[in-house]
Amino acid sequence: MDRQNVDKYGFDRVRERRGTRSFKWDQTEKLFGYPGLLPMWVADMDFPSPPEVVQALEERAAHGIYGYTARPQESDEALCAWLKQRHEWDVLPDWITTSPGVVTSLSVLVELLSEPGDGVILQAPVYHPFYDVIRLNGRKVVNNALRYEENTYRMDLEDLERHMAAGAKVMLLCSPHNPGGRVWKREELEAVGRLALKYRVPVISDEIHCDLVFRPNRHIPLASLSEDVAMITATCLAPSKTFNVPGLQTSYTVIPDAALRQRFRQRMRALSLTMENCFAGVAADAAYRHGGPWLDALLDYVQGNIDYLVDFFAAHLPQCGVMKPEGTYLVWVDCRAISADAAVLKKLMFERAGVVFNEGSMFGKEGEGFLRINVACPRSLLEEGLSRFAEAVKAFLSENRA
Repeated sequence: MDRQNVDKYGFDRVRERRGTRSFKWDQTEKLFGYPGLLPMWVADMDFPSPPEVVQALEERAAHGIYGYTARPQESDEALCAWLKQRHEWDVLPDWITTSPGVVTSLSVLVELLSEPGDGVILQAPVYHPFYDVIRLNGRKVVNNALRYEENTYRMDLEDLERHMAAGAKVMLLCSPHNPGGRVWKREELEAVGRLALKYRVPVISDEIHCDLVFRPNRHIPLASLSEDVAMITATCLAPSKTFNVPGLQTSYTVIPDAALRQRFRQRMRALSLTMENCFAGVAADAAYRHGGPWLDALLDYVQGNIDYLVDFFAAHLPQCGVMKPEGTYLVWVDCRAISADAAVLKKLMFERAGVVFNEGSMFGKEGEGFLRINVACPRSLLEEGLSRFAEAVKAFLSENRA
């Protein structure tokens, strides 16, 4: 860890977030019923955004007039330059459409690419809004469950082909994977692309965590594999996870296929979802143009937090299996040796430990007995949260052995 960067960007400094309308901090007691809980659940970071982003927002706010906003061509060009530099992906500015959020885009795309009653593939355990955008649109969840082997996840490609051959209409891909932190390898993505082309199944690829990948892993955009794959792929991206600006609510959908892109834009216009708020574009432009050094320093710090967590569990809770993430700042922990019962794990967290991790069943039944821990916080908070949990677990296990 580069100490100079830690000091420069203040990653070790604990900042009070209570009283800022933070969903993560201000809603914790209301949602989970206990005072004094340490929140390590919602996927935002307890770090300030890059200083260039903060400065750009301060300058825009100082203007004092917050009128309707037009998105300039230069904003799309900045995003394209970022995708080329960070991911070797050539994107044309015309392929980009803004959206208030990735989940909004997922929902609209499911609606456009399928009919009520159609099957939509997901790979559980997976980000829980995937289920909502399928079911609340009147579609059926088709579960191509990931295989948990040797403390990691692998795709079940034979099962995926069976679902596509049986008539599933769309696939939702989570890349990098949330909650498991897998960064899919080129050969895995190529296999998905081949099957999608063979059965003419369009893929909606949620790549919101694409910038949060740890060396030596590399994120490969699905649509970058080939022109053919690009034409059946809609890619959902955002600066929100990368630069910690989810509250500004902006995202981008990259659709190379002109016909689908036109339908998507028309539907977004019908829902009046086409105009960014006056701060979102300013922040995103500053982030994509100037946020690279901050992001590199952040990844170094978060990697250190992950290493600390791995060592902590090995020393204090060796019965738990830690799936070391290849990307994201979310760590997936197998706690089934403690209990596979969601109610027991929740009681351990909320009542006995005073911490909030995400309980795994919210990501699908395959997540039962797992916890998702957000480590994008100052090291001292991570140390406190893990210590609280370990003490509670040890007391629980001792009582149940008696």
